[in-house]
Amino acid sequence: MTDRHSQAAPLAFHHAGHGPNASIGVAICHGFTGSPLSILPWAEYLAGQGFAVSVPLLPGHGTSWQDLSTTRWQDWYRTFEQSYLDLAEQTETCFVAGLSMGGAVALRVASLHDVPGLVLVNPGLSFYDRRVKYVGALKYVMPTTTPIVEDNPAPLTDETGDYSKTPLKSVHELKKLFRAATRGLPRVQAPALVFKSAVDGVIPPSSVATISRHLASSRLKVVTLPHSGHVATLDVDGPTIFEESAAFFRQHAGDRVASESS
Repeated sequence: MTDRHSQAAPLAFHHAGHGPNASIGVAICHGFTGSPLSILPWAEYLAGQGFAVSVPLLPGHGTSWQDLSTTRWQDWYRTFEQSYLDLAEQTETCFVAGLSMGGAVALRVASLHDVPGLVLVNPGLSFYDRRVKYVGALKYVMPTTTPIVEDNPAPLTDETGDYSKTPLKSVHELKKLFRAATRGLPRVQAPALVFKSAVDGVIPPSSVATISRHLASSRLKVVTLPHSGHVATLDVDGPTIFEESAAFFRQHAGDRVASESS
């Protein structure tokens, strides 16, 4: 049963799973200033394949930039971590996945928990804007900035809430999250599938380069998305993400079961 309207998080997506894949869970994290709407087609595809899927709404998201400014990166992380833990209790094998900032959150979970694998779409660990180096001080003299807008955004990127401004306090929290996720890379032993758009105006290529360089797992596959922008889950290459991630989850769920039974 799909429930997108829970009282605690009206935009959250939860699916209990069915059929041969019902014992496989996938917890997916959305991005900074976004909501589960940005990854809803991905979640619905996996649910249609029978996977148990959970996509929480992170604190400060889906409402307004003013709400976002009152939250810390630990609030975002703990909400997703709890979603993963809840789903892991209900399934035999539970993966983590994420888009953009959600990729950093998923990496953090994978560094602290024994996940069987993770799938990341344009994961963020770094910024294009070099001024972020000074954001800890800038946030006191320039409270907000304008959001990043790509030249050719995905055709269906309408999100809920008012994020017409981006609080620099929240950008500072994002920077701290990226640092924490990066520090945890040497502890990530799980296989990883990373999708990276050839042209991404939000997250620089250095993020994937950092993952490739520091991830402890030798089982890393990077797939280039030639036709999509940053929110690739809503763009032309979406079906590639959906189909290849589903195959990845099925494969590595089988690998985990085989290793535990041997």
